[in-house]
This record gives sequence, C-alpha cells and structure tokens, in this order.
Amino acid sequence: MTSRTRAGADGLPVPVAVRILRAPLEGRTWRGFGYLMLGLPLSVLWFSLAITGISLGAGLLITFLGVPVLAGLLALCRGIGRFERARARALLDLDIADPEPVRAAGPGVFPWIGAILRSGSAWRHVVYSVFHFPWSVFAFIVALTFWANGWMFLTYPLWFWVFPVFTDQPGLQLFQNGDYTYYLDGPARIMGTFLLGLALTLVTPWLVRALTAVDALLVKGLLGPSRLAGRVSELESDRGVVVDTAAADLRRIERDLHDGAQARLVALAMDLGLAREKLTEDPQAAARMVDEAHGEVKIALQELRDLARGIHPAVLTDRGLDAALSAIASRCTVPVRVTVDLPTRPAEAIEGIAYFTVSELLQNISKHAGARAASVEVWKAGGRLLLQVTDDGRGGAVAAAGGGLAGLGERLDAVDGVLIIRSPAGGGTTATAELPWRDRTATPARR
Repeated sequence: MTSRTRAGADGLPVPVAVRILRAPLEGRTWRGFGYLMLGLPLSVLWFSLAITGISLGAGLLITFLGVPVLAGLLALCRGIGRFERARARALLDLDIADPEPVRAAGPGVFPWIGAILRSGSAWRHVVYSVFHFPWSVFAFIVALTFWANGWMFLTYPLWFWVFPVFTDQPGLQLFQNGDYTYYLDGPARIMGTFLLGLALTLVTPWLVRALTAVDALLVKGLLGPSRLAGRVSELESDRGVVVDTAAADLRRIERDLHDGAQARLVALAMDLGLAREKLTEDPQAAARMVDEAHGEVKIALQELRDLARGIHPAVLTDRGLDAALSAIASRCTVPVRVTVDLPTRPAEAIEGIAYFTVSELLQNISKHAGARAASVEVWKAGGRLLLQVTDDGRGGAVAAAGGGLAGLGERLDAVDGVLIIRSPAGGGTTATAELPWRDRTATPARR
C-alpha cells in the first residue's frame, strides 16, 4: 500500500481522489457530524450540573453538608462519563474502557464518600464536564457553518429560481453596501457558488474528523482509565500468567518425576529385593539382576539430570547464554548456528527466560519445521535483549490460542517482552523475541 492509496473493504487500494469524493456521503462523516451537533446541548447540561454542584458543595463546606454534596457530584459526573463513553462508542467507533471502580474501605455511606472523594478518575470526570463546554461550542459552530454553507452552495443551482419566481430578487442576496447589492444570479455567479459549495462540502468531512479527534482525546484522557490504573491492571494480568505458568511447570515436574525417575527407582528397588532373595539360592541370577539394576540406575540418573536441566541448567548458571544455547543447539535435529553478542550477562531471570524461549523454539523446529538448517542470534539493542531464531523449513507457523507459541508469547508478555512470528507458507520461519534488559546483580561465588 502506497501513500496515495488505502485498502478498501475488499482489500483493493482506493485512490485518494475517490476517498475525497465519497467522504461527504460516508456514514462515518454523518455520525461524526451528529456527534458534534449533539455535543453542544449535552455539554450545556453537563456544565450546568457540574458548576451547580461545585458551587453548592464548596459553599456548604463550612458545614458538613458540603462533603456529601461533592460526593454526589462526583458520582453524577461518573454517570455522565458512562453516557459519554457510550455515545463515543456508538458514533465514533471509539471503544474506551471504563475507569477504575471506586473501592470503599468498608461497607456503609461514609467509607464510600471518602473513597469517591479520593478517586482521581471521578475528579477527571468533573474536569471533563466543565471544560468540554467551551470546546463543544467552538466545534458546533465551526462544523455547522461549514456543513450548512457547503451543502447550501452546492445545491444552489437547483433552487436559485425560487427568488425570481416568488420574490422580487434575482437571486440570493449575499451582501449589501449602501445602494449596491450583490446577488448570486447569472450563470457565472451560480457556477461559482456551486464550485465554492463543492469545495466546502469536500473539506467539511476532514474538518469534522479533526474536530471529533479532539473529542476522542478528551474522552480517552479524562473519561477512561488512567495510565497508572491501566498499568496496575496489566501487571495483575501478567502476575496471573506468571502464577499459571509456574503452576504448570510444577505439574510438569511432578509428572516427570512420577512417571519417570520415581517409577524407575521403584522398579529398581523391587529388582534389588529379588536379587537379595536369590543371592544365596542362585548367585549367578542375582548377579545378572544386580547388573540390570546398575543399568537402570544409570538411566534414572540421566533422567534426573535432564529434569534438572529443564528446571535450570547448570551450564547457564556457570557459563552464560552462549554456552547454554550452544548446548541445546547441539541436541537439535538440524544444524544450528549460534551467535551471541552481549556486552555483559543480563539478570538471572531474563537470562533464564531467554534460554527457555530459544529452547522451546528449537524444539518446535525439531518437531514441526522440516528444516535443513537453523540459526540463533542474541544481541542487545538499547535497553532490550533481542533473540531471533530462524529456520528454512516449511513455514506456516501460527500462534494459535492454546498452542505452544501462544503460551510462549504470554510468558514473554508477563515480563514486558514481545514475541513476533513471521512464517509464510514455504518460506521458513523467523521468531523474534524481545525482552527488557536488566543488569546482572553480583552473586556470591559457589562453594
């Protein structure tokens, strides 16, 4: 898509000229104009209620009555905000989340009054109710002037005959200066009026969109959740992801222990018990059973090592990402080229997430990619740690909900990370992960 075109509903590019010509007839333009026209009477009502409530509450603060009056005003303005968000959603297609709720310290009226008086979002609603009024007056006048004059001049050739037929004027009187009166009559003036109306009609939709964009900023900035509240909500969501991930990891470790090493050790104990019973009766059979048990011990130890490596590999702790990623790359079913270019080692948590991200991506390559070669690159850019895992396989990888890539993306998002998958069919897959860089803190040496 170039700067001269924009994709339409069918995906084909729409020329700029077509967009300009059809803008006056689009539903978006008419809804925006209706939003601005409705905004003035509503803002007059909101302004009147807010100023009345502020004046009454401030005047009564000398008595205790001013406090519940102000609390009632704040609750009223929150209701106004709910209505305005619904209006913006219906006419501007602007979906603004509700602000953080008022959380009282306990049941009853007085805790609620204290909570709403301390609510920053409630006071922002009051600010909107007061300061939206002057803006709505300006937006109403500008939009109505351009809209009415544009359509009036554009359609003037269709109704100019009304003046000579029903009045004593040859056309619409534009202005009068003493004895001279300027009428919009004659072919040249009628055509000029039409062209002026056409220009105003084509400009008005973009003016309406500019005015509604300011309204959208006011609604979003004053009636939506604050940045702090949004960040708190995001952190709460991320904390839930981290808790769920940790619980899933614990279940996986418990399952691996139960189905793997634990089951093997139980069987080993039974075999050794049988060997002890046969030691006096059949020493050779007992020796064979002990020899088999010795093999089982080696297998159990290997399973425990693999499990410990899956929790946190020792090579990562001792030697860092370069050696750890080279180790997992050597176990991949395709040749993997590893390049790590880091000035220092990142924080332990970030280093561990980077390791397991690359590990899971390489496992996907081994199982699903059908690739002949792959590469892993790790570098630092600004305050971010970047990982890129590329293969020349069949492509078509999708981060579907509930899949491994989607879960990996959620893990990265929990630490303010990002996972981007580019995988065209038949064109290989490139997975790029971005993590926040945090410097490694000094840790005591191992004994």
